[in-house]
Amino acid sequence: MDPKTFYDVVIVGGGPAGLTAGLYLARARYRVVIVEQDHFGGQVTITHQVVNYPGVAQASGAELTETMRRQAQSFGAEFLLAQVTGLDLTGDVKTVRTTRGALSCFGVLWATGAHPRKVGFAGEAAFQGRGVAYCATCDGEFFTGKDVFVVGGGFAAAEEAVFLTKYARHVTILIRGADFSCAPSVAQAARAHERITVLPHTQVEGVEGDDALRLLRYRNTQTGQVTEYRPPAGETFGLFVFAGYEPATELLQGVADLDDQGYVLTDRGQRTSADGLYAAGDVCQKPLRQVVTAVGDGALAATELEKYAAAAQARTGLRPTPPEVLPPAPAEGAPPAEPGDALFPPEMLAQLQTVFRRMTGSLVLELTLDGTPLSRELEAYMQALCQLTDQLTFTTTGQDPEPPCVRVCRPDGSWTGLAFHGVPGGHEFTAFVLGLYNAAGPGQALDGATEQAIQALRAPVDLQILVSLSCTMCPDLVTAAQRLAAASGQVTAQAYDLNHFPALRDRYQVMSVPCLVVNHGQQVVFGKKSLPQLLDLLAP
Repeated sequence: MDPKTFYDVVIVGGGPAGLTAGLYLARARYRVVIVEQDHFGGQVTITHQVVNYPGVAQASGAELTETMRRQAQSFGAEFLLAQVTGLDLTGDVKTVRTTRGALSCFGVLWATGAHPRKVGFAGEAAFQGRGVAYCATCDGEFFTGKDVFVVGGGFAAAEEAVFLTKYARHVTILIRGADFSCAPSVAQAARAHERITVLPHTQVEGVEGDDALRLLRYRNTQTGQVTEYRPPAGETFGLFVFAGYEPATELLQGVADLDDQGYVLTDRGQRTSADGLYAAGDVCQKPLRQVVTAVGDGALAATELEKYAAAAQARTGLRPTPPEVLPPAPAEGAPPAEPGDALFPPEMLAQLQTVFRRMTGSLVLELTLDGTPLSRELEAYMQALCQLTDQLTFTTTGQDPEPPCVRVCRPDGSWTGLAFHGVPGGHEFTAFVLGLYNAAGPGQALDGATEQAIQALRAPVDLQILVSLSCTMCPDLVTAAQRLAAASGQVTAQAYDLNHFPALRDRYQVMSVPCLVVNHGQQVVFGKKSLPQLLDLLAP
């Protein structure tokens, strides 16, 4: 057992429940790591306004959960961006297998939440990314000036419909039931909006089109009347699905007791039927799924896991290394900050230094600039990053035809296959840093089957990943593509911020991100993908 990957508790899921549990456990001096495959903060990060969280008058979901993450990190909680692939709960020391290697622990907290549910109407899968979407924050801007339909009658449907009016010409909400099922105040905001129409007792039958949506067919379930909507000539439209969520419990099938809908069954202490496995948040069977209940679940599960881990330490004589508490922020009048501090806050600097210490080689960030404000922003960003470590240097060149661009190169000038067009900020910053770690070594761990699949790629593969910095699903695909490029000389992975490259959006008719373009249009697919899923897609 490697002491570097031995924890008291492994938390699977980085939403409010997982972040709260991490805070409580780390503050109690237990070593804990929070493993998240998409983005820390969970589904609430796409909520634009949280007004019912006690003690916080108003904040976005992203702001609220970022504060939670910083609190947990300040007490020494660790964070790992990876996908959990399996569990072994036998014995005192459990194993959590991830795409970045195995983790050992005494207890596991399952806080994976739930993901958007698909309705299953005709054409839903075929037109995902071509007009059918599931995230207004990620994809709303693609429908500027167009008509948009929203499927669903819950909180997400009502709130996201109002958000979509920032872009859409008009929004129509299609509710299968008689009325909204969310709080009256949220529903009223949608009903009262001058550019929103609400149609109750309405069910989508299907969508049709060519490279984009051209027809929507929906039926009134009371009268049976079928309506066909076609956009004005030469236009398309959007259909956003907010039909509830389903729990992320696939890996718990046969491991712990679940209800008929797949939610985890727990006792009053958040214990599941499996020894050492606890659950918290929206993944659990419960009457109310809100941030405040997820936080309560996480706190309760953490205090129970403290007792469980303490008993396991006493039985085995094993004690993971206690967490390292971050130093407090410098007081007023403290010495000047180190280079790069203006762009990177203290907790981010701590994470970056951890990555840099683990890198075994050096890299050169080769910038292609064109004199625009975006290029100046990219240059300042990369210069600040290079000031943090001797393992990174940067240079400028005029070679890339699509500036501004940063290409990750080796000291001898050869290209690693990784590049970002635009400025890798927002949700893409973590993916960019992981790309550096993968390119400089040792990189994210790969299992034997994945290594064999990578070696089986014999022909050159060019991957263009089209993203938005506000998208919470894009980093998963970017990270997988960059890991593949770092491991195989046959693969290149270039990410593009579509806000600055509209020609790519038009060329491939992109109406949802992330979008993966393989070999300049040979394949165009949408949605997040793990490394195994990407390899399946590219398999010869």
